[in-house]
Amino acid sequence: MPASSGAQLSRRVGQKKQRLSEAERSRSLPDAARTPSPEEPCSGPHTCLGPPATTGPQRSIYFLSPKDHPARLGSEFFDQPGVRLARALLGQVLVRRLADNTELRGRIVETEAYLGPEDEAAHSRGGRQTARNRGMFMKPGTLYVYIIYGMYFCLNVSSQGDGACVLLRAVEPLGGLETMQRLRSTLGKGASGRALKDRELCSGPSKLCQALAIDKSFDQRDLATDGAVWMERGPPGPKPAVVAAARVGVGRAGEWAQKPLRFYVRGSPFVSVVDRTAEQMQA
Repeated sequence: MPASSGAQLSRRVGQKKQRLSEAERSRSLPDAARTPSPEEPCSGPHTCLGPPATTGPQRSIYFLSPKDHPARLGSEFFDQPGVRLARALLGQVLVRRLADNTELRGRIVETEAYLGPEDEAAHSRGGRQTARNRGMFMKPGTLYVYIIYGMYFCLNVSSQGDGACVLLRAVEPLGGLETMQRLRSTLGKGASGRALKDRELCSGPSKLCQALAIDKSFDQRDLATDGAVWMERGPPGPKPAVVAAARVGVGRAGEWAQKPLRFYVRGSPFVSVVDRTAEQMQA
């Protein structure tokens, strides 16, 4: 072999050894001490300029760790008297996460307060406590779900005070409307088959439960910690004008039937029942 060829071969061998040595040192260093290549994901203190390394559908950050995300309403929010909670819930966002990770969202626009043993329209009137209404006596933020007419569900949230809760009557759909349409068509008894308008999807307590796939299995769940249903703080902005009116369907509750314990966002087309008389008196 000529001397020049031998020298070139020797240099190439030396360069290869040097590259292998550098690669070995790079692998042995902690992530923070080396610079990532364009093909590898960013880590440590380095700034990532390319697309994120993970692929596939993103899961809600609120499902991962409820306590770490201030947008999710915690136990302290629900720990207030029924009337105050019923008003405070207006504008907040109810979230339902389905088994396939689909998230349905709706802004609360109508509520009713039920004040416990003294309230003749409440399921806890007279202090009665049964297996059915136990959620009304549990800590604030506990769900109380009951069935009416043997087929429809209503969703309530417990508040301060034994046997007190707030009924969610209507929400404004914000996300997952196609899924809500399908659920209403599937679960709605005697559905006409026509496509529902957005304002018809959740404009009533049982319609709301159908659209969000909420049934008796949600009874006594904790809104502050549950992974399938929770509430998030509504977007910032001016507080909506609120109308206080008589509750719906409590005509046999004596003087309590006319008490203004239903609250709804004035002008919202997603409200279940508009009380024109109450609106005129509160104009």
